[in-house]
Amino acid sequence: MVYQIVSGRGNNSIAANRSFRFEVIGLHQNEVTDNNNYAIRSSASVFITVPFSRLNQELQRINRLGGKIVNIEPLAPETDQA
Repeated sequence: MVYQIVSGRGNNSIAANRSFRFEVIGLHQNEVTDNNNYAIRSSASVFITVPFSRLNQELQRINRLGGKIVNIEPLAPETDQA
């Protein structure tokens, strides 16, 4: 499964354009995820893409959901192509 979480602010700094992809295992359905429109499977890896500005919030969310991060990889910054 691939989930993309995209959010951010209009900063012009290099860090504002950086994103990271987490590979997470062990997420499970609980009272927090019951509000979602989809079920979370505990049997597979989940890939979550997060902008640098939300890195800490997403780490805390994964921890609350009982997930274990097995890999973090930085993604190339997006560039505007006109």
